[in-house]
Amino acid sequence: MSTVAGTRPAPVEAPSWSERAAAYVALTKPRIIEQLLITTVPTMVVAEHGLPSVWLMVATVIGGTLAAGGANAVNMWWDRDIDAVMKRTARRPLVRGTITPRAAITFAVLIEAGAFLWLALLVNLLSAVLALSATLFYVFVYTLWLKRTSSANIVIGGAAGCVPVLIGWAAVTGKVEAAPWIMFGIIFMWTPPHTWALAYKYREDYRSADVPMLPVVSSMDDTARQIIIYTLLLWALSLVLTPVARMGVVYSVAAIVTGAVFTGYALKLKRDQTEKTAMRLFHYSITYLTILFGAMAVDQFVHWG
Repeated sequence: MSTVAGTRPAPVEAPSWSERAAAYVALTKPRIIEQLLITTVPTMVVAEHGLPSVWLMVATVIGGTLAAGGANAVNMWWDRDIDAVMKRTARRPLVRGTITPRAAITFAVLIEAGAFLWLALLVNLLSAVLALSATLFYVFVYTLWLKRTSSANIVIGGAAGCVPVLIGWAAVTGKVEAAPWIMFGIIFMWTPPHTWALAYKYREDYRSADVPMLPVVSSMDDTARQIIIYTLLLWALSLVLTPVARMGVVYSVAAIVTGAVFTGYALKLKRDQTEKTAMRLFHYSITYLTILFGAMAVDQFVHWG
């Protein structure tokens, strides 16, 4: 870089304390964690058939947040090369240099270890093991293996995001029964339509980073068809939960109505294969999960008194 004679380039200003703190928070991907917590607490209410102790809910949420945050931080550490290529992720802290890769991976390991100890000591060992297993699956199966090699990346890798319902149930009951596995399946079927709808908008980003998301390697017609299949399976599983978990009218009505609306959005995307329609489906998918799991919790107080 040329400079005016007699002058020197201005030194790069080191990030402030607040910038570094914000960067560490960003490493955990807080918006993804919010979605995990939306499912954990209602699951605990269903397991209890009422309100569990506030301390148990707080302890489980804190442990789950740390575990998910650690896994997300590892993901961001590993993906820093493709994050620099994609416009959507170009301002992430490791790309901008706000924190170093070494600091990021150290932070990730520390909070992951903290999550395991927290859950094991303050909740129960089963919940801690489940949280650790979700992290290992997300890191090794999804992040290190499938994400860059297979269009089935989010289908299989998304299983890690389903484990919080098992953690929540185990926190209350000390075991994992049929009902939380149905909830696991609900989130498992929800993840592909939710992710593929967003990926359709950012398919050029994924293509430039050589990440084989389904909308990148297949036509939108095929993507929309797959979204319909998973949405119908999601709807069916949400209805199966009623007899398995002995849900009442509140949940049953919510499952029927929200599933019908979700299916309607999926069918519309098949007819109108535009980014606008895909994003409407994406945003509704978040609303769907919130309403469905919220209805689970409300149902317990209405159905079980």
